[in-house]
Amino acid sequence: MKGFIGVLYILLVVLSSSCGQTIPEDSKIRGLSFVASRDAVQHEHITPVVEVHANYAAIMPFGFLRDLEHPQIVYNTDRQWFGERKEGVKQYVEKLHEHNIEVMIKPQIWIWHGEFTGYLKMNSEADWEQLEDSYRQFILDFAEQAQELNVAMFCIGTELEQFIAHRPEFWKALIAEVRQKYHGKITYAANWDEYKRVPFWESLDYIGVDAYFPVSEAKTPTVLEAQAGWRPWKEELKAVALQFDKKIIFTEYGYRSTHFAGKEPWNSDHEIKDVNLEAQSNLMQGLYNEIWGEPWFAGGFLWKWFIDHEDVGGMQDAQFTPQNKPVTHVIKERYKAKD
Repeated sequence: MKGFIGVLYILLVVLSSSCGQTIPEDSKIRGLSFVASRDAVQHEHITPVVEVHANYAAIMPFGFLRDLEHPQIVYNTDRQWFGERKEGVKQYVEKLHEHNIEVMIKPQIWIWHGEFTGYLKMNSEADWEQLEDSYRQFILDFAEQAQELNVAMFCIGTELEQFIAHRPEFWKALIAEVRQKYHGKITYAANWDEYKRVPFWESLDYIGVDAYFPVSEAKTPTVLEAQAGWRPWKEELKAVALQFDKKIIFTEYGYRSTHFAGKEPWNSDHEIKDVNLEAQSNLMQGLYNEIWGEPWFAGGFLWKWFIDHEDVGGMQDAQFTPQNKPVTHVIKERYKAKD
């Protein structure tokens, strides 16, 4: 009997030791939105991603529309940047995988002059059908590539509220077609004021939210003010997660380093030049303190991260990127802490 107990003890030690070497399935996604570039990605471009302890990156190929009423998406052309095309996606994914960073492929639409994609709406049935055919080709093309490259996650669209509201059956059929070609996890990136009305969450693996929720009207909110601003949104997000029994991913999250950055966090107006690094850091810390530890929250993808790390961001930059700013330390500590 003593011999049996000894063998059993050794077996338990071995099993517990091996289990400790695996990453839990519910490990938080500590992601970055990896912006497409003109150039291929090199080892030195990935090093800062590793150093901030990210375990995921979103790769974003683009399709282009002439205007909000135009139904034909143009993509994967020689006129686009390398990182926006399929060859660039392949090279980016392979280089990230070499560094043990998982990938979400997130094809996005850019409408001429930066029009908001949520307003995309056709004026006739013929145009709707043409848009559906064009969008289906766009998404399925990258879904096939996502399968070929063995990426962990695929996003079927970003902030397309009117398209979804007017053509819900198309989207449900599209999800089924994506499932046939791609066998990983699937989400959709809904805008912060859209996600409660998306009609197909039950068909996806995660509820994706671009988390630009207004949380403070202060010029430089404190961490506690940012946390307080998140609490009503937290309850709303939790209720939706429980309703569909799905975890929520912030498919985009982040703040600009400017005054009043918590008032309209979606505002990317380049005319805003005032730099406020403290506001960015406090708002980010508030989000982490209030949201990150929630059991219904699966993690998120920081907006946004450029490959030329040494040449972007910095102490005089008022845009979203955290690169070469104090907020990087906030992110690094959160991502280093794992879950």
